[in-house]
Amino acid sequence: MPGKNIIKHYGAEQYYHIYSRGVAKQAIFLDDDDYSYLLSILKRYISRKPAQQPGHGVYPHYGERLTLLAYCLMPSHVHLLVYQKDRQAMAEFMRSMMTSYSMYFNRKYKRVGPVFQSRYKASRITQDSYLEHISRYIHLNPNNWVNYPYSSLKYYLGNARAEWIRPNSITELFPSPQQYLEFVQDYEGHKQMLDEIHWELADQ
Repeated sequence: MPGKNIIKHYGAEQYYHIYSRGVAKQAIFLDDDDYSYLLSILKRYISRKPAQQPGHGVYPHYGERLTLLAYCLMPSHVHLLVYQKDRQAMAEFMRSMMTSYSMYFNRKYKRVGPVFQSRYKASRITQDSYLEHISRYIHLNPNNWVNYPYSSLKYYLGNARAEWIRPNSITELFPSPQQYLEFVQDYEGHKQMLDEIHWELADQ
């Protein structure tokens, strides 16, 4: 029986919260270089312009078909919040990302076999008002979430900029970066919303 949120029919012009973890819940990031490499893969595939592949033309490019709004890379799993313009964008992007990272990881650590557990899971976001809460849930994953280097929070707070991460749909809901930070800090006041999101991921 398929697991909940293993989406089989994707919708065009829809937001999705994507979750993917290591096989057997094992770590998929063993050092800082591993985190950096996956971030470079995100940049490679969803920058506004195609990236050149040495000696092989350009890499697959999804920057015009898919937007990354938020992310958090944890030792054993990955959270992404994306918007896809066509029905196949997310599936093709995730296939490219997971394949590229798995090849890197297996080559570096001299191992074989899958790196990620089965297929990623995705929850469709049915209300725009839900986006800010999803972003908060993603950013609150690490214990030291304010200073965690491998999430998109720094882009929300104006401490970094990159053209491949586009949080405007969410940050424009807040008068200032400080108020977004206060919103994330005030998670107790919205515990029910966070619990609902956690339930969506309960079988992962």
